[in-house]
Amino acid sequence: MPLLSTADLMGEAQHTQHAVAAFNVITLEHAEGIALGAERTGMPAILQISENAVKYHGSPYAIAAASAAVARNSSARISLHLDHITDPSLAYLAPELSVSSVMYDGAALPYEENVRRTREVVEWGHQRGIWIEAELGEIGGKDGAHAPGVRTDPDEARQFVQATGVAALAVAVGSSHAMTSKTASLDHDLIRRLNSSLEIPLVLHGSSGVSDDELRLAAQEGMVKINIGTSLNLAFTAAARRYLNDNPLGTDPRKYLRASRDAVSEVAAHTLMTLATARCPIPGGPHAVTRQA
Repeated sequence: MPLLSTADLMGEAQHTQHAVAAFNVITLEHAEGIALGAERTGMPAILQISENAVKYHGSPYAIAAASAAVARNSSARISLHLDHITDPSLAYLAPELSVSSVMYDGAALPYEENVRRTREVVEWGHQRGIWIEAELGEIGGKDGAHAPGVRTDPDEARQFVQATGVAALAVAVGSSHAMTSKTASLDHDLIRRLNSSLEIPLVLHGSSGVSDDELRLAAQEGMVKINIGTSLNLAFTAAARRYLNDNPLGTDPRKYLRASRDAVSEVAAHTLMTLATARCPIPGGPHAVTRQA
């Protein structure tokens, strides 16, 4: 199937009132497993490549090309996204990478500098049809900027969105990156307040640490894009470890990578079905108009 745009998937999600899952890709097996999970469930998915993954590969070109090829050869509806990009020059490669959306991360910058740089990326994206997500204040677990209890302020979020023109905003509501257990306690009242204050989709980062019930409720309260990364890696590594423990003389990487790919597929399918049972409200209330890059 041809690559879809993230803007189209997000627009579809808002129309049907269902959240979209965005899964982090590190290896080819991640991309294949996510696509298989999406095919099994009939749900759309976003394949996202982080700046850290780009650094691991040394360049965005191979992993982006592989992810695009997986998407185009899948029957699932899939888009490509660049995640947590702090270097604008990497964001600006999106069109040639077949990437339709970018999460520009200026959260570590002083507020005014974050606004200025985010607005520049948004203006660039508007000119090229690239959908831009941003973050206001770092999500917990990234350099400690959001310690437990720190939350996004709805008034500041509204000012940031108006000043930058972003198409979506990642907010701090109690989740953290790199959580290995589903123990995050989300601030559901804040999610509802943010949803009623903003006319753009809300994004939940650090969703691997959120239980199914909490995730479903967050989607019902207004989280439209749900990011999943660590839970894929936990499943990937556990499957490889089990195979190698059971087959200590095994040397064929296809054997344990197949197990890892299957494990990723299971997590992706489970997440997609969890979100399929939750209906989320229109951002900003029933009469809101969502801006797209």
